[in-house]
Amino acid sequence: MRVSSRLLQSCRITFFTRTGCGLCTQARSVLSDVWDKQSFAFKEVDIVKPEAKKWRDLYDFDVPVIHISKAQSLEEDPKLSSKAVKLMHRFTVEEVMAKMNAVEK
Repeated sequence: MRVSSRLLQSCRITFFTRTGCGLCTQARSVLSDVWDKQSFAFKEVDIVKPEAKKWRDLYDFDVPVIHISKAQSLEEDPKLSSKAVKLMHRFTVEEVMAKMNAVEK
């Protein structure tokens, strides 16, 4: 059995959020709709937690934020966030999928 090239090129989405954020709830719904069309690896980072302080310093007033990368790429690093493929605040299924397709190429 061969693994399809689609699985080899799958994306990872890192979702930066905070508890009680209304925009984050909407963003989570958009990501759920994207998942229904195209699967991806997923990691959620609550920027309020102490271990996420570097992300809170970066995105405190910008959540929700998503970073889109190839699934096999290295873990996210706040120092490299300016190079990340990202969407912030309000985004649509189509915008997320367009970024995912660009990353996969």
